[in-house]
Amino acid sequence: MDAFPTGLALLGAACCRAAERMTFSVIQLLGGLSYATTLFLMAAGLTLIFGVTRIVNFAHGSFFMLGALFTAHWVSNWFPAWGESAPLYLLAIVMGAACAGLAGAAADFFLLRRMAGAPELYQLVATFGLTLAMHDAMQWGFGPGEVFAPRFPGLKGALQIGDDFFPTYQLAMIAFGPLVWLGLHLLLKASLFGQRLRAATQDRDMLAALGVNPKPLMLGAVVLGCALAGLGGALQLPREPAHLQMDTNVIVETFVVVVTGGLGSIGGAFVAALLIGLVHVLGISLFPQLTLVLVFLTMAVVLVFRPQGLFGRPQAVPGAGAAGSPEAAQKFHGLGLGLPATSALALSLVLLAGLAWWGGAYWQSLAADALILMIFGISLQAMMALGGLVSFGHAAFFALGAYCAALSHSLWGASLPLALAAGCGAALLVAALFGAAVVRSSGVYLAMLSLALAQVVWASASQWVGLTGGDNGLIGLNLVSSEGRPLFYALLVALALLALLALRWLGRSVLGAALQALRDAPLRAAASGLPVGWLKYRIFVESAVLAGLAGGLFAAHKGSVFPSVASVATSVDALLVVLLGGVHQLWGAVVGSALLAYASAELGREVTYWRGLLGVLIMLIMVSAPSGLLSLFGRWRPKHTGRDDRQLPEQAAG
Repeated sequence: MDAFPTGLALLGAACCRAAERMTFSVIQLLGGLSYATTLFLMAAGLTLIFGVTRIVNFAHGSFFMLGALFTAHWVSNWFPAWGESAPLYLLAIVMGAACAGLAGAAADFFLLRRMAGAPELYQLVATFGLTLAMHDAMQWGFGPGEVFAPRFPGLKGALQIGDDFFPTYQLAMIAFGPLVWLGLHLLLKASLFGQRLRAATQDRDMLAALGVNPKPLMLGAVVLGCALAGLGGALQLPREPAHLQMDTNVIVETFVVVVTGGLGSIGGAFVAALLIGLVHVLGISLFPQLTLVLVFLTMAVVLVFRPQGLFGRPQAVPGAGAAGSPEAAQKFHGLGLGLPATSALALSLVLLAGLAWWGGAYWQSLAADALILMIFGISLQAMMALGGLVSFGHAAFFALGAYCAALSHSLWGASLPLALAAGCGAALLVAALFGAAVVRSSGVYLAMLSLALAQVVWASASQWVGLTGGDNGLIGLNLVSSEGRPLFYALLVALALLALLALRWLGRSVLGAALQALRDAPLRAAASGLPVGWLKYRIFVESAVLAGLAGGLFAAHKGSVFPSVASVATSVDALLVVLLGGVHQLWGAVVGSALLAYASAELGREVTYWRGLLGVLIMLIMVSAPSGLLSLFGRWRPKHTGRDDRQLPEQAAG
C-alpha cells in the first residue's frame, strides 16, 4: 500500500528537478543572448571598418573601453544626477558612443588611412600600437581605478522565471541587438550613404572613377564602427564596472565572432555573435574552466570546414608580398651578402654580446632577453618572409617549449639539453597536428586560427593548476646554475647565430626558392607541380620547433614560467621583432630584438606611461618605414643599375 505514495513522491521530485533544470537552461539561454548583443555591437563595428577600409583594427576594444569609461565617469563622478534619470542616462550613453566615434575619426586621420593597402599583419601591429597609446591616454585621463555606474533607471528589477530571476536590463539588451542589426541593414540597403558604402566595399577604384570621393565614406565607416564599439561599452555599465582591462577582454572574442561569421558580413557577425554567446554561457555553466577553450575551439572547427567563415566570401589569392610588405614581390634581402660580409656582421654581433657580458648583470640579462627574442623572431620570420604565412598566435609554441622544458626539469630532473629537447618535442607534436588546418587557411583567417591555438594554450596554462601552477606559475627552476651562467650565455649567442645562418641558408636553397614562389604566386606554383600543402606544412612545423627552443631557453634563463608566455602580448613581441627590423631583411630580427628589448627596459625604468610611448613609436615605424628600419638604408644607398654606367664616346655623343 505504501508503494503508490512513494512512487508519487519520486515522480514529484523528478518533475521538480526537471523544472529546475529547465529554469536554469532558460536563464542561461537568456544570459547568452544578452552577451551576444554586446559581441554583435563590437563585431558589427569591426566588420563595417574592415568592409570599407580593408583594415583589421586591433584597437577596436579601446573604443569599447573609451565609451564605457566616459559614460561611467559622466553619470558617477561628474554629473551624478544624470544617473537617476532614464533620459539623461540614455543621453550619457549616446555621448559615450559619440566620444568613441570622434576618437575613431582622429585615429583614421592619423593612422588608419595611412595603413590602407598594407598587409593585414602590418595593420594588426600598427593598431596594436594604437591600443597601447589609447590605454595609457585613458589611464592618464580617467585614472587607474574601476568606476561603478548606477543601474539604469526604470530597468532595475528582475523577471521571475520559475524560482530564479533574470535582470530586466539584460532583457532589454536582448531586444536591442536585433534592432541594431535591422537598423544597419536598412542603412546599408536603403540609404544613399549605405549604397555607396557597399560600393566602396566591392570596388573603391571604380567608385572613385564615377566621381565619388571614397575618403568621406571610409571616414564615415570608421566613425560609425567606433561609435558602435563605444555604445557596446557604455551599455555594459549596469552589468559590470568600467576598468582599464576591458579592451583586451573583449577584443579577442570580437575577432572570434568576426572571423567565425566571415569578414565583411554583418549578417554573419549577427549569427556568429549568437553562436559564440551561447557557447560562452554553456561553458560557464557546464565547463567553467574550459570556457575560453570552447569559444576558440568553436571558431577553429568553423574555419577548418569553412576557411572563409560561415558567411564570408573566399579570399582572393594573396599577391606578392602579401605577408610581409606593402610593395609587390619581395626578395629576401641580405642573401646577396657574401661569406666575408656575413662573417663580419656575425663577428660584430659576437663582439656586442661580449661587451654586454662585461657590462654587468643588468646588461647581461638584457642581452640574454634580446638573444632569446631574436631566436623567437627568426622562427616567425622564416614562415612569414619565405612562406607568406601569417601568425598572430606564435606564442603558443613558445609557451609549449617553456612549459615542457620547465615540467621535464621539475618533475623528472631533466638537465638543460634534455629539457630543451622536451620543449622542442612538444612544439613539434602540436604543430604537426595543427598544421593540417594551416594548409587550408591564409591571411587574417590563418592569423586568427593561430591566435585561437595560443589562447587555448594560455587558458590551459592558467586553469590547469595541478600541473602548471596556474597564475602562480612554475618557479624555482635551476636549469642554469650560477657557475654555468657564462656557458649558457655563450650557448645563447651560438644558437642565435646558428638560427640566423640557417635562415640565410634556407632562403638561398631550392626549398627557399619554392617557398618564395608559393608566397608570390600560389596558383602558378601549384600549376607548376610544387607540393603547395606540404611546403606550407613543413615551414610551419620547422618554425614552431624553433619557437619551442626559444621558449625552453626563456624558461632556463628566467628560472620560472607563467601563463603570460602564451598571451597575445608575447605573440605581438615576435611580430614587432620581425616587422621593426624588416620581415624581408636577413638581419631584421637582430635589429628588431635589440630595439624592442632595450626600449622596453629603458622606457619601463624612466617613463611612467612607457607603453603609450612605445605604441606611438610602433605606429610611427609602421607608417614611415613599413618594410622595416633596415629598408631605410636601402633608400639612402645609390641605386645600382646592373650595368656599367660609364658611357663610350659614341654613346655619349648619340
